[in-house]
Amino acid sequence: MAVADVLKLVKENDIKFVDFRFTDTKGKEQHVTVPISAFDEDKFTEGHAFDGSSIAGWKGIQASDMLLIPDPDTANIDPFMDEPTLFLTCDVVDPTDGKGYDRCPRSIAKRAEAYLKSSGIGDAAFFGPEPEFFIFDSINWSVDMSGSSVKINSEEAAWASNEKFEGGNTGHRPGVKGGYFPVPPIDSLHDIRSAMVVALEELGVPVEVHHHEVATAGQCEIGTKFSTLVQRADWTQILKYVVLNTAHAYGKTATFMPKPISGDNGSGMHVHQSVWKDGKNLFAGNGYAGLSEFALYYIGGIIKHARALNAITNPGTNSYKRLVPGFEAPVKLAYSAKNRSASIRVPFVQSDKARRIEARFPDPTANPYLAFSALLMAGLDGVQNKIHPGEPATKDLYHLPPEEDAAIPTVASSLEQALEALDKDREFLTRGGVFSDDWISAYIDLKMEEVTKLRQTPHPIEFSMYYSV
Repeated sequence: MAVADVLKLVKENDIKFVDFRFTDTKGKEQHVTVPISAFDEDKFTEGHAFDGSSIAGWKGIQASDMLLIPDPDTANIDPFMDEPTLFLTCDVVDPTDGKGYDRCPRSIAKRAEAYLKSSGIGDAAFFGPEPEFFIFDSINWSVDMSGSSVKINSEEAAWASNEKFEGGNTGHRPGVKGGYFPVPPIDSLHDIRSAMVVALEELGVPVEVHHHEVATAGQCEIGTKFSTLVQRADWTQILKYVVLNTAHAYGKTATFMPKPISGDNGSGMHVHQSVWKDGKNLFAGNGYAGLSEFALYYIGGIIKHARALNAITNPGTNSYKRLVPGFEAPVKLAYSAKNRSASIRVPFVQSDKARRIEARFPDPTANPYLAFSALLMAGLDGVQNKIHPGEPATKDLYHLPPEEDAAIPTVASSLEQALEALDKDREFLTRGGVFSDDWISAYIDLKMEEVTKLRQTPHPIEFSMYYSV
């Protein structure tokens, strides 16, 4: 969409406000809004000024002036605002040199795409994430000096069979690990997901499927189409926005938290990916599961750098309550066709165009711009250095004999361990100036604040384990 098309859209739809949106380091969208009287075509070149020092992990107060440069291709009419509002996804630009800000996630993603092209290895990388989420009726928590607690409220939860609800308890609900995928009334969230799909397609995000997921208490998934790195990250942010606000409109609450419920499946974000050049899928070949040697090397790069990647693809302390060995979680760093116990799966497809690999360890708290860029950089390192991943896994990796189990490497077991790995294994990310050492150090400092906060806070389960010792 050209700038002129955006201005036409504004006029034809009697737009009253324009919302400028960008994504911070932690992956949360931020926004600032101007009335239509303060919006014209100059905003696309001169940008909108804001204070970068107020964004966690960004500029200090001494160098805080930043610009938001809207991308006209991202123009959409917001379906949730009372007044007609157009929103635009923005790049954050440093006004001192006019370049994409070093710590702007979308600018990092653009640099990753540029690096791929400049390397001569490929000219396009395609990504297809599958973020899972929960929809609860409500959530209550408390964390203060007197103690801590959390209570998930869901009529659909397995534990709600004896609770009293207005209008009565229907008794229809998925059991633990029983949500994949019975028809309504057990699946009570079909209409909400359909409303989400309608909103997504109106916003230009192609949807392929929606369904209830495995866990009780409202775990869901909406499958959307793959696209190029930056656009697919843009779409992921739109998906999160739509899911959160549609649930809110229905009087419910949605979360992309990886492990909100103890004892049932957590939410992952499997990431499908492939690299193309001159219209040819470089992952297609005559090797294992129809893969090329290029694709195997790409897998080798992801496996080699997996623990450093975890700091970006699994960026919360809660992420590692999902990635626990001994349960059905993709912790084993191996690859396999059809075998979902491996952390890298090769999906069965009918054509070379669809040939791809699927990284199963990421989760939806990941900043999509950073996660896709980091996965690409790891894969390209594997290609450049011909890092072969070894033989594919043919056995159920969840139930191996101890000696075989010990021989297969695993993802990081905590955010702190992942951050330590990133600190030591960062060079592959900095090639071509995609990620900077300054950004990586600032990111580690930012996420270590979360590690420290959790380490300092007593957990209710500790009272169960240690109160009477």
